[in-house]
Amino acid sequence: MGKLSAAEIVELSKKHSLFEWSAQSAVDPIPVASAKGSHFFTPDGQRWIDFNSQLMSVNIGHGDKRVIDAIKLQAETLAYANPFMAHEPRALLGKKLAEICPGDIDAFFFTNGGAEANENAIKIARLFTGRHKILARYRAYHGGTAGTMTLTGDPRRWAAEPGIPGVVRIPDFHKWGRKEPEPVETSLREIEDVIMYEGAKNIAAILIETVVGTNGILIPLDGYMQGLRKICDTHGILLICDEVMSGFGRTGKWFAVDHWNVVPDMITMAKGLTSSYVPLGALGMRRHIRDHFEKNVFFAGLTYNSHPMGCATALATIGVYEEDKLIERSAKMGEVMKKHHQALYEKHKCIGAVRNIGLFGILELVKDRNTFEPLAPYNGTSEPMQKIHHVLKQRHLYTFVRWNTVMTNPPLCITEAEMAEAFEIIDAALTEADAYVS
Repeated sequence: MGKLSAAEIVELSKKHSLFEWSAQSAVDPIPVASAKGSHFFTPDGQRWIDFNSQLMSVNIGHGDKRVIDAIKLQAETLAYANPFMAHEPRALLGKKLAEICPGDIDAFFFTNGGAEANENAIKIARLFTGRHKILARYRAYHGGTAGTMTLTGDPRRWAAEPGIPGVVRIPDFHKWGRKEPEPVETSLREIEDVIMYEGAKNIAAILIETVVGTNGILIPLDGYMQGLRKICDTHGILLICDEVMSGFGRTGKWFAVDHWNVVPDMITMAKGLTSSYVPLGALGMRRHIRDHFEKNVFFAGLTYNSHPMGCATALATIGVYEEDKLIERSAKMGEVMKKHHQALYEKHKCIGAVRNIGLFGILELVKDRNTFEPLAPYNGTSEPMQKIHHVLKQRHLYTFVRWNTVMTNPPLCITEAEMAEAFEIIDAALTEADAYVS
């Protein structure tokens, strides 16, 4: 390790592996050698600000020795046990998650990642209710496996269609190309309409991202989540909250649903669960759902489920959240981010809207603030967005530039000085886009 140059790493990686969600001829990966805190470093020593926590997942920051030591110890003690066995990390992680999850969610199925957690959530919903339809939104991403690609509403779904049967769309509470979300009453009424048309007795679950992630950091208005919970209760429909991205302090609470004091029937998680130090996902469920499988067979399982390394890493990661008070820190630094967002909004006419909840943030760029016409089309890019991406990369700031948005999702350990440095770079990049605005 450490013998290859940056160019050799890129060349061999492109030659012998496939890169995700890309035509391989267009791939231009950043070679990474090491990482610490809110930064990562290339083999030739370039320092990059990780303003997206990689995939909105390295929540505690890079290179935390407490987690690394836990990984080493577990590897030395018990590197693997098959999922039919019980081991201490599995036992303790379930107990710990029961303490921090909403309401009476106290039973967990440990998976390899978030997509698999969502796959099993819809499987359980169908087995538990005896119904087959799953409702999901268009502005949503739930994973890259067969079922979750169908559940995903955004264009990443298109190439995988026709997909699995039984998935039905409900309208989004925040429409594409509009600055403000729909009134709560309108959104809930539209969901009720779909339920009426589809037949409530046929619907097993509604699956949502509590706060929508890569489709816009869309934050529901107060009353939406509470109303959705009431609708599900009325019709005997399970509410599944995908917190793969929004969980573990990203929004300033352990889970985003905590902002609205709503208890879903199931909750899915990954990413921040281990801060991506090793792969692990989890599906949490309320006790009465778990008890359904006391005498009914639970038809699920893969070789690496409940992996000791993953469970031990998650326990250590949760310990870091608690010891460093990172959940509270996210809420506090979210207010700092809000000020940076507002300053950029006042300075740059290309910004149509800014949104954040905790350290889950986004800048939405437009051609004209009056019409709110996006600076890039749906599922597309544009010259100004490409220029923004180029400046950010040139200045060594890593974040997602997707369609007409720039995301701001740093590790929860980021300092005020590091955040100011990042927004200074974003400020320079947005200057390139202002020239394209009416």
